[in-house]
Order: sequence, then structure tokens, then C-alpha cells
Amino acid sequence: MPAIPRKAILETFRKMIGEGKPIIGGGAGTGLSAKAEEAGGVDLIIIYNSGRYRMAGRGSAAGLLAYGNANEIVKEMAVEVLPVVKKTPVLAGVNGTDPFVLMPRFLGELKDMGFSGVQNFPTIGLFDGVMRQSFEETGMSYALEVDMIAAAHDLDLLTTPYVFNPKEAAAMTRAGADVVVAHMGVTTGGTIGASSAKSLDRCVTEIDAIAAGARAVREDIIVLCHGGPISMPDDARYVLERCNGIHGFFGASSMERLPAEAAIREQTAAFKALPLRAPM
Repeated sequence: MPAIPRKAILETFRKMIGEGKPIIGGGAGTGLSAKAEEAGGVDLIIIYNSGRYRMAGRGSAAGLLAYGNANEIVKEMAVEVLPVVKKTPVLAGVNGTDPFVLMPRFLGELKDMGFSGVQNFPTIGLFDGVMRQSFEETGMSYALEVDMIAAAHDLDLLTTPYVFNPKEAAAMTRAGADVVVAHMGVTTGGTIGASSAKSLDRCVTEIDAIAAGARAVREDIIVLCHGGPISMPDDARYVLERCNGIHGFFGASSMERLPAEAAIREQTAAFKALPLRAPM
């Protein structure tokens, strides 16, 4: 499927917002996940390296470590996912801090492959403390991810960056981001999800602050929420009902790992519960 024009995607999103419909994005680590999400009506599909890891039974945080070249993994995943998606925009997770990438050329390659947009993943934003300081001081800063989003915007790709605080939300909006995704941390739940997270009420407060930071730059910015304890539809409903003007939810583990874990476990248990016919 060829890339869908950014203008057309945004027109669809604006219409949905006007009709009171949430924008729902889904991460896809396999072609089957992408097909199922599209069948369910997802509005965006995003593929990045952690999707491959989580659907291989490893935690999503594996995507932040040096187990493989994140940008090359996305290109490998593209040939699995892009051919089976019929009408939904597919976005690529791009490691904007990769020092071995000629970024404008790489983004052009992604667009030529059929990607309609990009997101900043892996992201330095998930690091804090001493490790974050070390990255920032040694040339692998969040600012490079902002630059990547600006370069993608210049190529007329849809841009949906992860942001972690109001300052980052403002920076990404100034760079031309179409959508900011307020990231609340690694998703909880399941057999390989995080076991600790902030409360949903704290998420509401933080998402509102992030949205305000973005809207201080551009009033029409679209804001989605993601991650942490927002792992199930009821969690997303709780947040959407309480936040001040956010427009939807992006799920990764929530959209493929958690449903797959539950469905496979329950189906297996149902088969195991079958009785054998007693010998005659």
C-alpha cells in the first residue's frame, strides 16, 4: 500500500474529533496483529522494534537496549506489515538519535516504502536520572528526536511523537508535530508487562499538563495518551472522560500483546478442559 498523504489523514482525524469519535492507534509487531487491528477499525498502525520483541515474549523495554539495530528492524518489519494493510496509515518508529543514519535520506526511504508517517521510538524520553544526563551530554539527546520530527514534517510525513512532559510537548509542536502522544511509561499487565505504574488520576494530571504545553504553541495540536496503567479500554475511558480535551489513545502492548496473551491462554484452557469419551 502506498503512503497516505498527511493532509488526508489529518482531514479524517479532524472530522472524527468534530464528531466526538476517539482516534485510536495501535502498535503492530507482526503482520497478523496489523491485519486484526485494521479489521477492528484502528485509525493508525505503528511498527517499531519493541513490537518484534514483545511479540517474541520479551518485554517492550527490550526495544531500548542494544539487542538489534532499531531502524533496520523497522525496515525488516515493513515487508511483513505493509503488504497486508489495505487502507490504514502505517507509521514507522524511528530512532532519531542513531549516529549512523543520514536522517533525511532514511526518512525518504521510509516514505518510498509506503510509510505514511513516523514516531520517535526508541526514545531517550524513557530514560531519566544519571543515564538520561549521560545521553544528553554525549550527543544522544531528545533534541535529536525533535530534529527528526522536524525533518519528517518537511517531507510531509505525518508526525506523532512521544512526549513525556510539557517542555517536550512544546518542542515537538514547534517542530511541526501533528499529534503528540503523552507517554505514561511502560504498559502494565500480562506476563511480561511492567508491574509498577503511576495511578490513573496522576496520569490525568500529567496528560493535562502535557496537552497545555503543546497547545501553548499551537491550539489545534492533536493529543493522544499512551502507556503506564492505561492498558485496557476501561482505563482509557477513565482518562478520556477526565482529561481536558485529549483526542484518543495509542496502544501497543494494549492492542496486541495483552489481547493475544488472554485469547491464547483461554483457548488453550478450553481445549484442555475437553473430556474424553469413556471407553465402551
